[in-house]
Amino acid sequence: MNNASTALKVAAGIFLTIALITIVVILFISAQEATKTAQNNFADIQTELSQASFTVYDGTTISGSQVTNALRKFQGKDQFGIQIKTGKNMTGQWYGNALNISPDSEQYGAVNGGSDKTGKITNTLNEKENEYVNPSGKFKAEIVKDKSNVVRGLLFTQS
Repeated sequence: MNNASTALKVAAGIFLTIALITIVVILFISAQEATKTAQNNFADIQTELSQASFTVYDGTTISGSQVTNALRKFQGKDQFGIQIKTGKNMTGQWYGNALNISPDSEQYGAVNGGSDKTGKITNTLNEKENEYVNPSGKFKAEIVKDKSNVVRGLLFTQS
């Protein structure tokens, strides 16, 4: 009888050990899935935050003073360009890098070869220049994104 009791205790111990290991494995797998979901959500939030500074320019109408503020804010941004079309300069002037903004192009949003930094911000403040941006003028703002959905530039057209 003593041997049977010991065998039952050993069997119960083995059964409890297997049950405990199974529970730990199940919890570990669930935690892995929750971690993956949290990482994906965090990546989405990070993308939203990185593009939040551009949402004010997404298809809105803004003032000329906001256009010059955008120029100052993004002037040092790498691989980025801003085009401003004014009433005097309908072809537009690029500040920073010139971008490919041809809608049918496979390279839409890509920086055109080299950097074309011809625009001077001081010209946007000088009324004698074609690039002058009237602070009370109204501009239609657009965002330029490349194929990987990264914001590469802004387009401002005076209305």
